[in-house]
Amino acid sequence: MRKAVVLLSGGLDSATVLALAVREGYACHALSVDYGQRHRVELEAAVRVARALGAVEHKTVRIDLTAFGGSALTDEHIAVPTGGVQKDGIPVTYVPARNTIMLSLALAWAEVLSAQDLFFGANAVDYSGYPDCRPEYMHAFERMANLATKAAVEGSKLTLHTPIIAMSKAQIIELGMRLDVDYSLTVSCYQADAEGRACGVCDSCRLRRSGFDAAGVPDPTRYVPNRA
Repeated sequence: MRKAVVLLSGGLDSATVLALAVREGYACHALSVDYGQRHRVELEAAVRVARALGAVEHKTVRIDLTAFGGSALTDEHIAVPTGGVQKDGIPVTYVPARNTIMLSLALAWAEVLSAQDLFFGANAVDYSGYPDCRPEYMHAFERMANLATKAAVEGSKLTLHTPIIAMSKAQIIELGMRLDVDYSLTVSCYQADAEGRACGVCDSCRLRRSGFDAAGVPDPTRYVPNRA
């Protein structure tokens, strides 16, 4: 089996990508990043998802982006927006350089594992407008990875797979249902409570809920009272 490193946040998108990579026959090494996000329940969800979907290994790496802040997800003084998905500009939930950092960590592990494949659940359709979710960024990172690593220089070219990047949230959910993903195990909310219940009003919750509605699939998300 070919080895792959799969970035796994514990949310809906990354769970679907892990399931797809497993179905395609990869030996999946799941990687989560504890970067100082507002809650740990998504990391706990990642443990459940990795186990349920058959990852051969799961690691969580700690890197403290609260040292820089600059995002509603890493600075408690910046409120998470709850008024609806922002149509223009980049919202304050964007974490500076987060995807670059996470992909770099995945790349480092892939080199150690002699894995030539990275899987990442980036999405450029139903998302919050983050610049590091765009296809052109993914292509640029893959080019960089093949310039910067010993493995690639010696002939082991790396491929960055972003299989859901052009899918709507509904299409992602439909794919996950075909792959038998249990979405009740996942947490997508930016400000879930200690029990893992979603707020229902942040961008991520709104996009997730609308995806289930559009797919005609019952939403298994647990919401805080009066938000279901």
